[in-house]
Amino acid sequence: MTQTTDPRLRVEERSRDKFEARRSELALATLATLAELGYARTSLREIAQNSEYSHGVLHYYFSNKLDLIAHAVRQYEEICVTRYDDVVAGAESAEQLRRSFTETFFGTLLADAAIHRLWYDLRNQSLFDSSFRADVLEIESRREEMIWRVVARYCDLVGAAPVLTPATAYITIDGIFQRALLNQIAERHPDVDEGRAQLEAVFDMVTGGVPASH
Repeated sequence: MTQTTDPRLRVEERSRDKFEARRSELALATLATLAELGYARTSLREIAQNSEYSHGVLHYYFSNKLDLIAHAVRQYEEICVTRYDDVVAGAESAEQLRRSFTETFFGTLLADAAIHRLWYDLRNQSLFDSSFRADVLEIESRREEMIWRVVARYCDLVGAAPVLTPATAYITIDGIFQRALLNQIAERHPDVDEGRAQLEAVFDMVTGGVPASH
């Protein structure tokens, strides 16, 4: 027996796919403006004034600025959470993984400082505004999983069991990153460099002190 799909359902599905694809396109296109203005200083109208898209277009695809910002950050995080996967996949030794992760870690701090600032802004605002709290918690979970893939692989290469939980490892490394970001924005470069030593200490800590050359 041949099962047929109602053509109207196919049309509706294609329409929804096109709508979501357009939302993603607009979110990524306005991400730089969002990052520059920050959460508190933005509205759809202000975003439109600083981008090539009209206020009407943005308002059609996004109900408000929270909808746009949350979607934009999710789009960016989909890229971000795979950033270290290549580092993990390409590491043939614990020392190589440690070195490559550190360079990527501080490389994105410099290259994407404005975007990271927007993420922390949004995360802080979720303490007060529940409308996008679920999105923030989902992103946090994915970031934790990303960091744990690095930690687990590093421990595997060292030959030691992790002594930290995934949540503890993520909170520790994220704290180093957030402080380094603040120092980078404040142009306190010696303090940014201090973050490297802090990150090195975390690698030693997760294996219980077993060195990379073990």
